[in-house]
Amino acid sequence: MNTPAAPLRRLWHGFVAYLLKFGAVGLIGLVIDVALFNALRLGLFGADGWAQSAIGAKTISTSVAIVFNWVGNRYWTFRRHRRRNYVREFAEYLLVSLGGMAISLLCLWISHHVLGFTSLLADNIASNVVGLGLGTAFRFLLYRYWVWGAYRADGLSAAARVEEAQRALFEEPSASAGDANAGEPDAPAQASAPPPGWNHGG
Repeated sequence: MNTPAAPLRRLWHGFVAYLLKFGAVGLIGLVIDVALFNALRLGLFGADGWAQSAIGAKTISTSVAIVFNWVGNRYWTFRRHRRRNYVREFAEYLLVSLGGMAISLLCLWISHHVLGFTSLLADNIASNVVGLGLGTAFRFLLYRYWVWGAYRADGLSAAARVEEAQRALFEEPSASAGDANAGEPDAPAQASAPPPGWNHGG
């Protein structure tokens, strides 16, 4: 039955609930990303190397956060839609994540090398505010509707729907057919019985 609240329930279960969980996982990943980025930029893991550069530090910190976010999203956010083929799932997840990272790196590169904002604060704003916002929107949409899309054939939710359809097709109709044909054994006897008076007049 359609009620006024039905669209809201569909919106909640189909989009908002996923978005909130995705945001929680992403927030923890952001802490990992930002903390590691700044630690590398400050030279806590070695100075005067590629890892201390703006691009190098962001590449490393985002890569670590990507792995953490995959685990969190696979086993919590999209656990109902996680894929049986986890290698392919991770490959697609990684492709989308690299796209999001490229957006963040592009924002950082424009700010740092094109616009000349080279301070640590400017780097953080470019990569962890502007780049993060654009990259997060890109990643969520592709995670929700591609990597963990409900239609994916090897997803657990898709497998559950197939099993439910198989039960509906093969189990329930057979039971119904058995009930409907419960009285059929008597039918041949009735059909074989001679009509009344068939031998009269002979």
